[in-house]
Amino acid sequence: MTSQDGLLIVGEDLCKQLVGRQQAVDAVQSVFGAMASGGAWNFPVVREALGYADALYGFKSGFDREGQVLGVKSGGYWPGNAEKNLTNHQSTVFLFDPDTGQLSALVGGNYLTAVRTAASSAVSIAHLARQDSKVLGMVGAGHQSAFQLRAAAEQRAFEKVVAWNPHPDMLPRLATVAEEIGLQFEAVSQQELGAQADVIITITSAFEPLLMNDWIKPGTHLACMGTDTKGKQEVDPALVAAATVFTDEVAQSVTIGEAQHAINSGAVSQDQITPIGAVINGDHPGRTSEDEITLFDGTGVGLQDLAVASVAARLADEAGLAQRAAL
Repeated sequence: MTSQDGLLIVGEDLCKQLVGRQQAVDAVQSVFGAMASGGAWNFPVVREALGYADALYGFKSGFDREGQVLGVKSGGYWPGNAEKNLTNHQSTVFLFDPDTGQLSALVGGNYLTAVRTAASSAVSIAHLARQDSKVLGMVGAGHQSAFQLRAAAEQRAFEKVVAWNPHPDMLPRLATVAEEIGLQFEAVSQQELGAQADVIITITSAFEPLLMNDWIKPGTHLACMGTDTKGKQEVDPALVAAATVFTDEVAQSVTIGEAQHAINSGAVSQDQITPIGAVINGDHPGRTSEDEITLFDGTGVGLQDLAVASVAARLADEAGLAQRAAL
């Protein structure tokens, strides 16, 4: 995609129309594989507190040589947006022509951030969860949780969803989604969730462990998706240490991901953490036993955003649906 015909503008509604869950899973899986083989890489993340509106703001960027995608996602987290009927996470993706550096597309990033995050955990479930997994555990019931539930449900023949949230009044959102896709739903305690679930997704903004090591049964796969900043935490560091750990990017996992606390205590070393792309490419076996606990540390990398934004831009261009503006 070049900018010869003007700047392509793909808004939020068009992204929702064009990019479905499977397209997001395919794009994210491909870029994880490219990262592991050295064909794509992320640039250092900039993420700062604004000191205004309690907002966090930053940039995630990278280059996928294999997919010929170059760009940056600009945005952040505004916790007060829910009261304004806006999504807390706000972002826009800028895509550039790798051959010239010219800006080629502006793509709305809010929906794509949600769908690519769900795709990331779904990829981990597809490659690491036991084939006979029947119960899906959900820790967290915010905006992102519905995306996570729908994407996860397509990876295994789940029969039931068990869920816990710090604010129980938010759980009906997940119950409705579970009903729509034909799954039983039960609100449970954290301990009961660990006792029942074969696969667990954590998707909160917590700064303390919500799941303890002793609560998790052998053979569980966990996708820890909420920790993407220094200090944040969703699970017991002893659980990270007990699990076989995979991640989107090791550098982020050990500094801002779920693994940061186990790394800082010395319970886990960096070389014990494997990029999920190595499993996708067949260079790592992934799960090696039915009793093994596997954990995916989903920190969220810029290349995920660029991958799904590139799909949105290409599809919009091919269908003639996007706006164009002169540079």
